[in-house]
Amino acid sequence: MRLEKRSQTSAAALLLAPIGAVLFTLLVSSLLVLWAGAPVGRTYGLLLQGGFGSVFALSETLTRAIPLMLTGLAATVAFKARLFNIGAEGQLYVGALAAIAVGGLHGGTGFALPPALLFVLMMLAAALAGALLLLGPALMKAKLGVDEVVTTLLLNFIVLLLVSLMLDGPMKDPTAMGWPQSVALMSELELSKLIPQTRVHSGLLWGLALSVGLWALMKYTVLGFDIRAVGANARAAAFAGVSVTRTVVLVAMLSGALAGLAGAIEVAGRTSYLTLDMSPGYGYSGIVIAMLAALHPLGVVAASVFVAGVLVGADSMSRAIGVPTYIADVIVAASLISVLVATLLTQYRVRWK
Repeated sequence: MRLEKRSQTSAAALLLAPIGAVLFTLLVSSLLVLWAGAPVGRTYGLLLQGGFGSVFALSETLTRAIPLMLTGLAATVAFKARLFNIGAEGQLYVGALAAIAVGGLHGGTGFALPPALLFVLMMLAAALAGALLLLGPALMKAKLGVDEVVTTLLLNFIVLLLVSLMLDGPMKDPTAMGWPQSVALMSELELSKLIPQTRVHSGLLWGLALSVGLWALMKYTVLGFDIRAVGANARAAAFAGVSVTRTVVLVAMLSGALAGLAGAIEVAGRTSYLTLDMSPGYGYSGIVIAMLAALHPLGVVAASVFVAGVLVGADSMSRAIGVPTYIADVIVAASLISVLVATLLTQYRVRWK
């Protein structure tokens, strides 16, 4: 058996590849459902109902999808330039930390700013914090050839230790009865709710707008062309006059900023304060989102809603039928592997000898 490069890949194949991968994943996951002694049809029906079957379920899915959307965009733009950013989790936390520093500690600074201006400063601080955290690994990759997978991954643990230090120190809420959490944001800085009496907030509009904006940047701007050129072949791009170092640095700033904004929006829209368990792995899940979307910014929206629906639906499914909620993690992980294989098969055909 050998793989042979296809002369061209049709648009239909690129569209059907992730759909087929998801269907294959559900088929494989059915074996685990049967192993647990549950009926497959009812299990998947409850999963779908728990994620999308009511206004409350849909609102919870959309709420969970917001940070996934932003970290998925962060991974998408980085991977497009072959900058393998595995540090979105840490960038999310430093973005949340910066948002609290501006919007939560502002009350003790001795001067007042209009809430609208303070909100803008809070978001800018979060984006800048995430961008600067990724800038170091990007420069080390561009100048020294250091593997960014290792540096960005290890930075996640360093950031979590920093957050723990700040939550037990300068940013600790004195009214939290010893619980390690930060002071809360000013109420004027919290994002408004899109649906009354639910948790879904206007951060969803931020995610949709940034998805469209990133798609337009990649498709219609010189920077987008440079990103795609560097990702396709950095040496050829440099020969054609593209500054590889400049492009990698700009991609790192953009990717880190998106992940930092995910942290700020999660704080401003859902929790209003920062804790160590604020993210159940949104930064890592963003990689899955990006791959499910085939690195397409608009596809990130659909992929994030799909993954969020699986995670939310698994909770209610587990309560109703007794299947462990870990089936959701299996579905998400198997989807990633299936999409990678399906994408490979759109570019190569299998030849048997």
